[in-house]
Amino acid sequence: MVNARVFDAPRERLFRAFTDPEQLKHWWGPDGFTNTIQAFDPRPGGVWKLVMHGPDGSDYHNESVFAEVAEPSRVVFDHIEPVHRFRMSMTFDDESGRTRLTWRMRFEDAAEAQRVRGFVAAANEQNFDRLARHLATA
Repeated sequence: MVNARVFDAPRERLFRAFTDPEQLKHWWGPDGFTNTIQAFDPRPGGVWKLVMHGPDGSDYHNESVFAEVAEPSRVVFDHIEPVHRFRMSMTFDDESGRTRLTWRMRFEDAAEAQRVRGFVAAANEQNFDRLARHLATA
């Protein structure tokens, strides 16, 4: 699954918006979600643990492990818990002072990717919307 958008900000700023947990907690996830980040170590082998709090009061515990972090151009992590195992590759490409952010999610198998395609693609776009609002106010 691939989502991409051009943001009106330099890639160093977008990279920081992801790698700074104080910023990340304000925009990560679909509309209506809030986050509690329990661990965030953006380096190869580092762990990212968070609880996403849904608008209905449900808590979604997540755990990922970073595979690659190349400032300010690329982040790769493996989402390992609890469901939806996938590898996320995030690229931050300069476009004349603006940044094209591309997310590529590779699931363990095609059946899982097809099962979640309907809601994950839309949730990623909401995530991008939230990031754009964060950049406009931060």
